[in-house]
Amino acid sequence: MRLEAAARMDVFRKLWTARKLILVVFIPLSLLPLPLIHPTSEACCAYVLMVTAVYWVSEAVPLGAAALVPAFLYPLFGVLKSSEVAAEYCKDTTLLLMGVICLAASIEKWNLHKRIALRMVMIAGAKPGMLVLGFMCCTVFLSMWLSNTSTTAMVMPIAEAVLQQLICTGLADGPADSETTEAPEEDSAVSDKEENFDKNKLELLYRNDSSDCPKQDFCTGEDGTNGFIGHTNGHLPQLAIEIPNVKRVKARRDSQYPTKQDHMICKCLSLSITYAATIGGLITITGTSTNLIFAEQFNTRYPGAKVINFGTWFIFSFPIAIIMLVLTWLWLHFLFLGCNFRETCSWSKKRKTRREMLSEKRIQEEYAKLGPISYPEVVTGVFFILMTLLWFTREPGFVPGWTSLFEKKGYRTDATVSVLLGFLLFLIPARRPFSSSSSSSSYRGTESDPLAPMITWKDFQRLMPWEIVILVGGGYALAAGCKVSGLSMWIGRQLEPMSGLPPWAVTLLACLLVSAVTEFASNPATLTVFLPILSALSETLRINPLHTLIPSTMCVSFGVMLPVGNPPNAIVFSYGHVKISDMVKAGFGVNLIGVAVVMLAITTWGSPLFNLNEFPAWAVARNVTGSL
Repeated sequence: MRLEAAARMDVFRKLWTARKLILVVFIPLSLLPLPLIHPTSEACCAYVLMVTAVYWVSEAVPLGAAALVPAFLYPLFGVLKSSEVAAEYCKDTTLLLMGVICLAASIEKWNLHKRIALRMVMIAGAKPGMLVLGFMCCTVFLSMWLSNTSTTAMVMPIAEAVLQQLICTGLADGPADSETTEAPEEDSAVSDKEENFDKNKLELLYRNDSSDCPKQDFCTGEDGTNGFIGHTNGHLPQLAIEIPNVKRVKARRDSQYPTKQDHMICKCLSLSITYAATIGGLITITGTSTNLIFAEQFNTRYPGAKVINFGTWFIFSFPIAIIMLVLTWLWLHFLFLGCNFRETCSWSKKRKTRREMLSEKRIQEEYAKLGPISYPEVVTGVFFILMTLLWFTREPGFVPGWTSLFEKKGYRTDATVSVLLGFLLFLIPARRPFSSSSSSSSYRGTESDPLAPMITWKDFQRLMPWEIVILVGGGYALAAGCKVSGLSMWIGRQLEPMSGLPPWAVTLLACLLVSAVTEFASNPATLTVFLPILSALSETLRINPLHTLIPSTMCVSFGVMLPVGNPPNAIVFSYGHVKISDMVKAGFGVNLIGVAVVMLAITTWGSPLFNLNEFPAWAVARNVTGSL
């Protein structure tokens, strides 16, 4: 019996190991009777849609590889020609993304993002509440222009340095050191006090992700006793610091955090960064890939609708981000830091704890390492501002934009501006004109070539998310197949029983549905599957499609309850400060906040901005064309 049980377990173990391969083979074969029994365009398109959706949701194959399924199944089933499918994989938004990545590569290469983040944190101060808010503000700002994943990966090491300072200071200090002390007003008194802190200086050696052998961090105690901080599994270092006064750390020996409050601060700050990255990605069309997917699919399906551009999206989403930022900060503060806002958010310099002063000193030291602002940073900042201004003023709506200066209309889009400025970054030298070689020696990669450009192709290639480009292209191909085959109209007819619901109820159901699905599936894949269905539903119910599509696009980013919800969650989780239960508890509240704020926006200022109270002419034309 034992042998049989062991053999059975071994079979189950092998099946579980090969589950993805089994799913890849079983799903197409099990759904194959659909196009064979009903050899219509709608059935063939539905087969391709279901196979691709299952591959995306299960991640049985890489997302980019799954996005190539329509490229060979559509021609095989006669839904679209191969040339027609290929044209869907490179759209205007692909060029827009490439230009933005050029700017992002310049920002990261010259450390402009780090200067912005550290400066904003220095302004906020080291009080726990204000520190969290400061990191959230800088993360939101960076995530408006960079991808959510890149922003989180950039900001988390800075936050981790501050948290390590907090932890090491708490372990090395006595209980009295954590109490609030009167901060002297005179600069000389402050400098005298800082001299006493020199005994607690610590040198944080960060582990290089590319090295196979983790380093050890070295920490010096007050009495000169040396202790090592050993890394474990890529999480927060387990601290074992030897201090002669055993009574001082006896209660803390089994914990990597000095106090429970310190652990709560670590949790709060870590989660605030991933949530802020999500919020910042909502503000601009280029902030996250789901916004780009919506913009391209909407403009492709409704070419007569000239309502979605950088300016209108920003006007609608910016208030949403501000409200969500404040409410999310309050929610995290209540959940992890309590309700004592006066103690944790005071800007007063009269009363500071020792560790707060050390944390501020650590941040100032990191900022001082950057040195004075360099010429490449200035150029990058100018390009950043110029790109934003040109996007805003292209077609602002209330006044003629700069495109009105050209005779031919409709030829220039946001991608035109993005690619032009991105191309110039490959040409402009990173050294100041007519500068001496000695003054330019600090410019990375320009020592041997005085005409080295701001960015190189390797810099661009390192950041360019080609998998997302192919994934977005696969979504466009699916949408084109649904349109040509008539599947979208068939789905719309099946949803006619929902015609009795008011528009806000339909939108709310759509938001809740995509918010739930995106917790377990990737955000781009979820939105790509739902956009054609929601468009058909809106046309059938004669609701302005923007009434359901915009809230659903925003809510698909709220997959914040699990580490698998999106890459920023996984990055934050890998630092080891939070558990899955913490993410679920905090993320559930953020999810509710997001859905509530988006619903408030679409029913208030979104209604006059997009004229949502009537069924537009461009949707009527699309509906009539589709029914023919």
